[in-house]
Amino acid sequence: MFELNERLAADTFEVCDLAVSKVLLMNDTAYPWLILVPMQNGVVELADLNEQDQQTLMTEMVQVSEVLKELTGAHKMNVATLGNVVSQLHVHVIARFEDDAAWPAPVWGKTKAIPYGAQAQAKFVEVLQQKLA
Repeated sequence: MFELNERLAADTFEVCDLAVSKVLLMNDTAYPWLILVPMQNGVVELADLNEQDQQTLMTEMVQVSEVLKELTGAHKMNVATLGNVVSQLHVHVIARFEDDAAWPAPVWGKTKAIPYGAQAQAKFVEVLQQKLA
């Protein structure tokens, strides 16, 4: 049974499951930010996935990026796998804007997270679910 890292679970809302990845919404309205987590325990690096799952994950990264860009009108999509704090393989897909608080630097540590309200979170998750279905 797949286990999501505790920190990822605490900082996000579940959106949906794709073929390989669980899609999560980061609880920060400052940056529309999705996270894809391959639903396999013990996976730390992209190389830990078999070739088929690597290719499927890449397709999912592009799909999620396109949906987030369409919904937000972002100037740039940042896609990254870091894993320095959370070792479980996860891919950040972050919509960036030339007027956001961190532009053009990375978002990490630039501003304090601005949590979603329950209604805004539920609406955004619903729209994401429809687009990713």
